[in-house]
Amino acid sequence: MSAPAVDLDHLRQWIGREREDEDLASLRHAHLMAATVGRPGPALQTGEAMPPLWHWIFFLEARPPAELGRDGHPARGGFLPPVPLSNRMWAGGRVDFERPVPLGAPMTKRSRILSVDAKQGRAGPLVFVTVRHEIFVAGDRCIAEEHDIVYRDPSPAGGAPAKADEDPAPGAHRRAIEPDTTLLFRYSALTFNGHRIHYDLDYCRMVEGYANLVIHGPLVATLLAGFAQETSGRTLRRFEYRALKPALLGTTLTLEADLAGDRVETGCRLAEGGVSMRGTAFLAG
Repeated sequence: MSAPAVDLDHLRQWIGREREDEDLASLRHAHLMAATVGRPGPALQTGEAMPPLWHWIFFLEARPPAELGRDGHPARGGFLPPVPLSNRMWAGGRVDFERPVPLGAPMTKRSRILSVDAKQGRAGPLVFVTVRHEIFVAGDRCIAEEHDIVYRDPSPAGGAPAKADEDPAPGAHRRAIEPDTTLLFRYSALTFNGHRIHYDLDYCRMVEGYANLVIHGPLVATLLAGFAQETSGRTLRRFEYRALKPALLGTTLTLEADLAGDRVETGCRLAEGGVSMRGTAFLAG
């Protein structure tokens, strides 16, 4: 079957679209997240700063079944443009932590489509959508984020695995994690993420071309940011990350970190070789 045509002029009509949402930085939800990722240390308390990238477990989009696409995400063509390519993934992003978000505080989130671009990849067309998110508490901006989403067609069944960047030397600080279906289920539930690549193995293999369930990109980024903060002993003022290769269930993830002055270089190494994600954490003074 030929790949669907990408009408970039039509998709770019979504540039500039905005939406606003409100939520509470619930302490209970934070405790559930802490249990999900095995956060070390004492239990989080009301008023304590939200750990880095945990804002992704808030501002959840709840759509009824009739408004979902076959992949389990909200049907395309609402806030996000109706890209006709079947696979949707977190490609990367840049997050500035300008002020702490106190747990228990009411929050406001403003989102805007910044850009829609297309290019030809090794296996076919790619469409990149960048969304800017800003989170405010009591009128003060606390988090400013640019989130890159990539759309592509599935890889052919039995095709060569996705390539990653060349393997760097192992980081000075390392921690091995063995994700299982419970971790994937809990994170999907915490983020109200219905994307079937995280729980429906037949869909993974037959529709999107993955050999096994896919470990959430935002979960990997959250683990890297938390490891950078723990390793350095300092809070983060910015975190940049880029997904290189899908991490599939059944592999061991090794979080790695190297301290370099006021930044931490991080990566998530796969047991079968390659790096799933790289990140740079810039430390607060």
